Amino acid sequence: MKQLVVGFADIDTAKVAVKEAANLAKALGASLHVVTALESDDTEVVRVGSDEWQLSDSDAAISVIRDYMSSLKVGVDYTIGVLRGAPADVLLAEAERLNADLIVVGNVRMQGIGRVLGSVGSGVVHHAPCSVLIVKTS
Repeated sequence: MKQLVVGFADIDTAKVAVKEAANLAKALGASLHVVTALESDDTEVVRVGSDEWQLSDSDAAISVIRDYMSSLKVGVDYTIGVLRGAPADVLLAEAERLNADLIVVGNVRMQGIGRVLGSVGSGVVHHAPCSVLIVKTS
């Protein structure tokens, strides 16, 4: 196994899945690709005097992922993908693009008949181009 793909969102259940994926990648000597999906990639220009900064949703997402990954102290090599689209679609596209060996998703407790997987996990499981590991996140 050489390439793992995992989805990131700034919520506890997604962070559990990323942590498990990082530990697995480290144990296997595999690369980890951490992916997050954005509805849009807005950019804001901030000017203070003669200085100008461009702040984008992508930059903010990358910063959050880097902060979280460094907090894990796993020491795994990883790359980051920030793409526009629905989370399941983004995970599937990146897994296909990278010829991933494994996609890691968390389960999301739901009520009723769909209580095992949330919509992202369900979409990934049904359309994945590779194996899928479902991490118990709650």
